[in-house]
Amino acid sequence: MMNNILRDLINTEEVVAFIDNVLVGTEEEKKHDEIVEEVLKRIEENNLYVKLEKYIWKVKEINFLGIGYGIRGN
Repeated sequence: MMNNILRDLINTEEVVAFIDNVLVGTEEEKKHDEIVEEVLKRIEENNLYVKLEKYIWKVKEINFLGIGYGIRGN
C-alpha cells in the first residue's frame, strides 16, 4: 500500500518505504522538508496516520533493518 501511495517519490530514490516505515534521504534540508510534507500529506489523504512520537526527525544517519544509512555522498 505504501509503495503505491509513494511510488513516484520512491522512484526518485529519496524515499524508501518498508511496511510501516518511511525513510526520506536527501542532500539538501529544504528538499528534505518538502518531501516529508508531501509524504505526510499523502498519508493523510489516504486516511492513514503516523504516531509522531515514534519517528526520528532530521538525522544524518540511521540504522534500518540492521543496515546503516547515511546522507548520500558521505
